[in-house]
Amino acid sequence: MGARLRVFLTHKQDKTLLNLRTVDVPQKVKDRAEVVRLNAHGWYVEKIAAHFNWTPQTVREVLHKWQKLGLEGLWELPGRGGKTKYKEEDIVFLEECLKKEPRTYNSLQLVQKLKSEACATTSRSQS
Repeated sequence: MGARLRVFLTHKQDKTLLNLRTVDVPQKVKDRAEVVRLNAHGWYVEKIAAHFNWTPQTVREVLHKWQKLGLEGLWELPGRGGKTKYKEEDIVFLEECLKKEPRTYNSLQLVQKLKSEACATTSRSQS
């Protein structure tokens, strides 16, 4: 078995992590801050994992990120999830269509409508 994973906090760091509870940040960030605080106050990884209903590996990852990145390590990295593939004018066009036409559309139908209109617009502008 390896060495026990333990972080040490200054009074200022502990206060900052404690204050994250009342600030408007994602719940994940608040949980990660609490994980770091509990570890600094002597809780074992397994006990913290049981308290949060997480795996011990998840707790270790949070603690390692804290050691490596500090406060920054509590937040999600940018670039997660799919990138938007539409433009503002596409949304405006679809909103106008939905206002003018009495029927309803599902998402696939909206995509098809946007594609057909984009082809018509492209062919008109090239003429």
